[in-house]
Amino acid sequence: MFKVLIILHFSLLQLLALDWLEFEDAQDLQKENSKIIMIDIVRSHCQYCIKMDKNVFQNKDMSKWIEDRFIPVKINLDEDILPIDVEVRMTPTFYFIDKNQKVLKKIPGSWNIQDFKDLTKKIKGDS
Repeated sequence: MFKVLIILHFSLLQLLALDWLEFEDAQDLQKENSKIIMIDIVRSHCQYCIKMDKNVFQNKDMSKWIEDRFIPVKINLDEDILPIDVEVRMTPTFYFIDKNQKVLKKIPGSWNIQDFKDLTKKIKGDS
């Protein structure tokens, strides 16, 4: 019974959390809807990355807010190769990419919900 409750708990968290895509899938989706790709660059043991994931990206309202505006992609530098030519000096670092693969904005650091909204709400690409 306990195992079932644990599985249910994590399944429900997944429903609330942001739906991260692979970069190639995000590019395909971007061709259809012209949304900006938001790349979250992290490391496995980065405490700031873990904190932001828990406090920001697992928030249902914030997840919807991000998905309405961006196509979210997560790249773990411990496991993945960067799909774009950028320099990452710290994690987390966020890159916002338009349909021409141009970096519109870079945001280094970990943020709370309101600060992240304030930093990203004006990011727009060419339609």
